[in-house]
Amino acid sequence: MPKTPPVVPPAAVPAAPPVHAEGVSNDEFRAAMSRLAAGVVLVTAHEPALDPDGPGGEDVGMTATAFLSVSLDPPLVMVSLREGSRMDDLLAEQPLWAVSVLSENQRHIAGRFAMKGRISDRLLFQDIPYVRGEATGALLVDGALATLECRTEQRVPAGDHTLVIGRVLTADVPGADGGPLLHFRGRYRHLE
Repeated sequence: MPKTPPVVPPAAVPAAPPVHAEGVSNDEFRAAMSRLAAGVVLVTAHEPALDPDGPGGEDVGMTATAFLSVSLDPPLVMVSLREGSRMDDLLAEQPLWAVSVLSENQRHIAGRFAMKGRISDRLLFQDIPYVRGEATGALLVDGALATLECRTEQRVPAGDHTLVIGRVLTADVPGADGGPLLHFRGRYRHLE
């Protein structure tokens, strides 16, 4: 009786990056979009206390590069939030939020609030100078190029993100020195 050759499992083939129906992979899309320079902002909101007799709630912050002006009349802005993120969940319940447009000297703030698996937001805000916005109660970073306080007008699901459109309630240009902090090719940069 002839011997049957042993069965050898096929060599592991590395998985190809996911390709969408239109043919663009996540990596290709990410690489292309990294060539678009974007301003960097810190989005903040105050999460109210669950128990009215308990502690006063918590401040939450998130670095964003997908932020833009939508309309002059009325004054509207938009920020894109990862669906299911803490900020997305909070702004689904809490309509008031703020934006600090970061300067080139505030790279450390952007990096701190962009970390995955980061520590408590309370600790992240600990050594950052700020004021509390009068219209929203959200934190506004001292030294930012501009600050805006907003109220959510509309939430639009968009793929794995939520586009939050906010009416600008206050806008301030505190006269900070320096240029804007930019995000380009996956890194924080400044104008030269």
